[in-house]
Amino acid sequence: MSATAVGVYTHVHSYNFVTNQLLNSVKEIVRMSGLDPAKMSGQWASLELGIHTWLADGDLESVYLEIYNSRTDKLVRRWDFDISYSKSGDGSFWQDADDIRYHIEKAGLNPANCDYEILTTTAPGRRNVAGWSRCSLRSTDGFVKQSIGTTIGAGGISSGTSYWREK
Repeated sequence: MSATAVGVYTHVHSYNFVTNQLLNSVKEIVRMSGLDPAKMSGQWASLELGIHTWLADGDLESVYLEIYNSRTDKLVRRWDFDISYSKSGDGSFWQDADDIRYHIEKAGLNPANCDYEILTTTAPGRRNVAGWSRCSLRSTDGFVKQSIGTTIGAGGISSGTSYWREK
């Protein structure tokens, strides 16, 4: 019985940890890219609820930060956090914030007139969460994907991170 209690306790902490690290990583990208994190702060509760719910259900596939030109609605840069689930894990909780920061600096600041959105993809049949609605990702035509690698891990959940830049 105690093994079950420990397993459930670890999973709940894994969901909390990964949710917090995903959102903190996105916030750091927003801030270091020269964008205003206040918009994200105003949406924090809804972002946290959706990401945590879908992680716990095993339905979260990816979290995206789309940076776009607010005049043309065209993509300027996109950051992808692709979620992987595993039944096994070593029980460690970690984030490679330095690697993310390095790639933010490498990607550079975003031009004037940019805004951003935080989007997700989820498994078919996932639960609806208040504050979230269906949407489409902007086109990545003319962009190339740069993989950073796995940057967040907790229990059997991890996030592979990459970003899209113009060719």
